[in-house]
Amino acid sequence: MEGLQKFPPRPTGAGDMFQLFRDGAPRTRASLVSETGQARSTVAARIDALTAVGLLAPAGEATSTGGRPPSTFAFAPTNRIVLGVDLGATHARLAVTDLAANALAATQAPLAISDPPERVLAWVAETGAALVAEAGRRLDELAGVGIGLPGPVDHAAGRPVSPPIMPGWHGTDVPGILHGMLGAPVVVDNDVNVMALGEHRTVCPDEQNLLFVKVATGIGAGVVMDGELRRGAQGAAGDIGHVAVPGETDTTCRCGNIGCLEAVAGGGAIADRLRRGGAHIDTTQDIVDLVRAGDIAASQAVRQAGRDIGLVLATSVSMLNPSRIIVGGILSGAGEHLIAGIREIVYQRSLPLATQHLRIVTSRAGAQAGVVGAATLVTDRFLAPHSIDALITVKEDT
Repeated sequence: MEGLQKFPPRPTGAGDMFQLFRDGAPRTRASLVSETGQARSTVAARIDALTAVGLLAPAGEATSTGGRPPSTFAFAPTNRIVLGVDLGATHARLAVTDLAANALAATQAPLAISDPPERVLAWVAETGAALVAEAGRRLDELAGVGIGLPGPVDHAAGRPVSPPIMPGWHGTDVPGILHGMLGAPVVVDNDVNVMALGEHRTVCPDEQNLLFVKVATGIGAGVVMDGELRRGAQGAAGDIGHVAVPGETDTTCRCGNIGCLEAVAGGGAIADRLRRGGAHIDTTQDIVDLVRAGDIAASQAVRQAGRDIGLVLATSVSMLNPSRIIVGGILSGAGEHLIAGIREIVYQRSLPLATQHLRIVTSRAGAQAGVVGAATLVTDRFLAPHSIDALITVKEDT
């Protein structure tokens, strides 16, 4: 991970062995010898190295089978902290977590992503620093900052790329700016990707192929295939909000194209439709509130939005064959109306083989999916074998 050191780490083997501990289960030296096939002296040296950098800690004694009970060691996730940031069109959520994505402190607040990036990032840094203090930790304990942005992102560079709802953000060096303010490495991704990652890790880690669809002011999808988040060649995979809805020839999208899904079925489009019918709506949450209150027009509009989303997802199902579609975002809070519309069209338009075991469900991680996924972006890098080898090398050389 950028910022750990300025030269390649020496392979120690400890980084690879540490991956066994990420499940949280304590292990003895003898069990590690059995699992890895390595010599006891090698295992002992690697445990010592991982303990020295604070990633392992003694976890008591195992049950004895005769003689002195063997000592166990386990992942010590509280040694370092992570700041996860989920920015939407009109909101911000931040959480300080440990290295196992357990929240230590969290907050949320209204925020206009259309504001200048310098202003938004300064607020993120100030709020993040206050949250670290609230958790009783220090900024120098930060392993990194993970941030999800509501627009296309060049993941390798961490820079937004012509984001439609973020004027002035194109090419902004988000990692560089936040690193300068918080002094920690920064990882940036699209907000729906981080939500998909958060949902996958916390709710359905054994699900190998899924789509996470965020339906809010905008619409987008995160793609998990073979258990891994897939971003595509330039990080644009899953941008279904700008796929044309079949039959839509009149609606102009803010991206300049005609008939985009977001322009037809996003929160803004539904709100405009309901306002023309006399409804008083200021935010996407107002739509959800109307549906929950039993408003017929709002319920019908949301169900139709689900059908329009289903038209685009039916193609995705045939192409990617996921076993689960998870629907999140503010509009997913409108009960079964949105999901029913999506299911109606997807099951009707996709091949039976592709939908034979397909489940279409509402997000269970809810609003926390984004911050957990953003934190996971950091921990996946910080706890990768080569990063751990780098930590050990620096420790040994100091």
